[in-house]
Amino acid sequence: MNTPMSLVHVPGGPLLLPADEVTDLLRRLATCWLDSAGVEDSGLEPETVEALVDSVTEVADRIDTECIALMPFCGGEDGQSGGPEGG
Repeated sequence: MNTPMSLVHVPGGPLLLPADEVTDLLRRLATCWLDSAGVEDSGLEPETVEALVDSVTEVADRIDTECIALMPFCGGEDGQSGGPEGG
């Protein structure tokens, strides 16, 4: 599996990856595992692969959920931002 990544360098800090690329990578990895498990004589136990796929997919879902929760709220018909504090 060959997946390009957009690394972001923070001066004095770690390298960062955009969350959408991380979740895409996790979901593609899960798909590859499922495809490999479906090949005859793969030597992979379907139950184990399914458990791994479920776990990786759950991590991707949690990352997506956390990112959505961090997005700024844009409400109202006039397009102005408004948060829980009513701004």
